[in-house]
Amino acid sequence: MARRHARPAARCAAGLLGGVAAYQAALAGGAPFGDTVYGGRADTVDGVLSPPYRVASAGAAVALSAAAWTVAAHAGLVPPGKISRRTLTNGTRAVAGFLAVNTVANAASTNPLERWLLGSVTGTSSALCLIVLRAGNGSSGRSSHA
Repeated sequence: MARRHARPAARCAAGLLGGVAAYQAALAGGAPFGDTVYGGRADTVDGVLSPPYRVASAGAAVALSAAAWTVAAHAGLVPPGKISRRTLTNGTRAVAGFLAVNTVANAASTNPLERWLLGSVTGTSSALCLIVLRAGNGSSGRSSHA
């Protein structure tokens, strides 16, 4: 796959991850959509997550934001700072793997929105991360498999 695919794939993956991070942040802030996450089994009051789940959603928002940055940095969309190429590659691999596992969990959800929408987002994001990894870093021309 040509390296020219890394940046568009990374943009899409980072955008999707950023969207889900914003959704998790909204849940942490009290948005009444708690039945659409955590397999539809989270404790809620009028759709608002209970405090432990709100903390978990805040953590998920941070983790998803970091995942979006990692994929974008791997593709050369944002400056990596002092983060090594190897670390970015391994981080992007971890993001792709986590999203693949999360897709399976979403597919098992009792909530149709989590099953179909969030499952599609995580599955697509995982595939996009694989494209980024396969294509290598768009800015350096070096392969991610070095």
